[in-house]
Amino acid sequence: MDILGFEIFPSILVGCLYLLGVYWLVVGPARRRFGWAAAPPSRWQVASWVTAVLIIFFSLNGPLHEWADGYLFSAHMVQHLLLMLIMPPFLLWGLPTWVIRKALGVRWIFGAGRVLTHPVVAFVAYNVVFIFWHLPDMYNWALMDHTVHIVQHLSFMAVAVMMWWPIINPVEELQRIPNGPLLMGWIFLFGIPGTIVSALITLSDEVLYTWYAAAPRITGLTVLDDQRLGGLIMWIPGMLVFWVAITAVFFRWTSYEYRSWKEDPEALPTGETGP
Repeated sequence: MDILGFEIFPSILVGCLYLLGVYWLVVGPARRRFGWAAAPPSRWQVASWVTAVLIIFFSLNGPLHEWADGYLFSAHMVQHLLLMLIMPPFLLWGLPTWVIRKALGVRWIFGAGRVLTHPVVAFVAYNVVFIFWHLPDMYNWALMDHTVHIVQHLSFMAVAVMMWWPIINPVEELQRIPNGPLLMGWIFLFGIPGTIVSALITLSDEVLYTWYAAAPRITGLTVLDDQRLGGLIMWIPGMLVFWVAITAVFFRWTSYEYRSWKEDPEALPTGETGP
């Protein structure tokens, strides 16, 4: 492995080009040809989709990938953080609502969407997958077998999109939890299992991921220090992302409530007055 090189994996390159190509085809030529929508996606939506694809590309190619696979557990946690907590919101923001509704017009897609985006299903799937792949035996297996590693990353991204769906809520047809305290509480609970796993890794006095015990030391960190740093990366920045999501939902909810009051001041409960 070359820690300063930039190796590009053909499968990742093809996958990213596929995501960009299908997006361009659907929102461009196909939209105009079949009259699916009067307006193209906004610049923000296009930028969001491209950003999501770039995060995937640079997470799974180049130095970060080399460090994560061959040298540093902490680098691997940065990679997982990008793929699970940073990339999915951009992917969902990039999808115009008419694209989603067009897909939901297919009966089996709507049925699958209702199941996969259900808050309980998303909660269980995300946390089971997260915990499973961070068990020492499973984690080391993924690093020893490239095919298994691909499955690991694909499963991470899939359940992360499921997790983010109720938070972003791109279409009302699949909304289960209304904006407000209930959704904020769900997000808070969502981060607890990952926090526990992160804490266990950080506070462990023994090396859990033996793959890195045999890896060359490219920094001044010992194997155990690197493991603890990786746990902290999962723990602190990871939980911070959930708190940012809770804050965003809070402001989205209060903004909606304020607009509702402006439209109908008499809808306030008895005894309350406007500003």
